[in-house]
Amino acid sequence: MIFGRFLAAIWSGLRDPEFRSLLLIVAGLLGTGTWVYHRFEGWNVLDSLYFSVITLTTVGYGDLSPTRPGTKIFTVVFIIVGIGILLAFINMVAKHALQARSLRERLERRRHRPDQEA
Repeated sequence: MIFGRFLAAIWSGLRDPEFRSLLLIVAGLLGTGTWVYHRFEGWNVLDSLYFSVITLTTVGYGDLSPTRPGTKIFTVVFIIVGIGILLAFINMVAKHALQARSLRERLERRRHRPDQEA
């Protein structure tokens, strides 16, 4: 049910140009991180994407970590820039989820108005 609401909020947000831009930036950020770790650390694409996601969401399991100085520097910048972008995106998803919920509640109240039963 939560995942369904999340997908509904994403779908709703696609009508908003600012949301679409932020979604593309997040996808580009994850794609860049995936490419960098795949190219310079030699990890497979799935591990590279996994590391990018757990890094930006601050989960950081510790099962993977960069070994080269260049990718360590990239990771520092990736975290500083990426967390802000990801938080803005999560905020935008929450905004659209709340708007959808508010709309559902208003429609439900309108449907159950006693003055419309006459």
